[in-house]
Amino acid sequence: MAGQLVLCATPIGNLGDISARVLEALRGADLIAAEDTRNSRKLMTHFDIHTPMISYHENNRFDRGRELIETMREGRTVALITDAGTPAISDPGEELVRMACEAGITVTSLPGPAACITALTLSALPAARFSMQGFLPRRKKDRDALLADIRDHAETQIFYEAPHRLRETILSLAEILGAERRIAVCRELTKVHEEVLRMTLGEAASYVSGEQDPGEAPPRAEEGAARSLQNPRGEYVLVVEGRDHEAMRAQERAAWEEMSVEEHVARYIGQGMTEKEAMKQVARDRGCGKREIYAALKG
Repeated sequence: MAGQLVLCATPIGNLGDISARVLEALRGADLIAAEDTRNSRKLMTHFDIHTPMISYHENNRFDRGRELIETMREGRTVALITDAGTPAISDPGEELVRMACEAGITVTSLPGPAACITALTLSALPAARFSMQGFLPRRKKDRDALLADIRDHAETQIFYEAPHRLRETILSLAEILGAERRIAVCRELTKVHEEVLRMTLGEAASYVSGEQDPGEAPPRAEEGAARSLQNPRGEYVLVVEGRDHEAMRAQERAAWEEMSVEEHVARYIGQGMTEKEAMKQVARDRGCGKREIYAALKG
């Protein structure tokens, strides 16, 4: 009879956040697959857990994944943990979950800490709809292309970032998404030095680039917190406001008012629409009937 895969969420900072169910699962599993066994041994030692442990990370996820699948096929239970937080979120664990499901192995997930959700709830930004982007690409060209792709998305966006890349990431966010967008820069969540900076992307960009004196911080960014953007330390979660579609539509309407009907129709034809389709779209844009558009074109 096949075993199972148990996803165990571990603390992102404060060890007190681990759940009783996760502790029970880690003690009861036949094997623990850990992203970094050196890091995870500290957790196991703290909670006096002696279950055998094996590494499972980005560089061995396919070969080790197949080994773990065979282990579970033999009837054993594997507990999967990441360095911090919930496995499979911006983590190679998603590959093991896929492999297990394809092999017909039972997968269960024990709820617990997740840096993205913790940051979202602290951000003071809309939380009903959000998108988790994880770590952005390292190359600026690839990073900017991804940001351009989500620029018009209305949902709140969440990113993970390392301290040595914080500056270039914030500058790209401000450049591509717009300096007026709000951002919550969350650092060292649940730890002693936890910080949440709430400001605009333009303000954040001015701090990381050194253009803004930390002593001149706006009311919602304390002087010490602003300094931390110029000397980043620890792990960061960036929560960025989505595109305000009402404001976007208002800008579009203002742009349409500057165009003639002919220019407006030509714009859509240039995007690949037929003349008939373009006239319909222009009528929708301008809130009028198609006959008015036709008359303007022919008159």
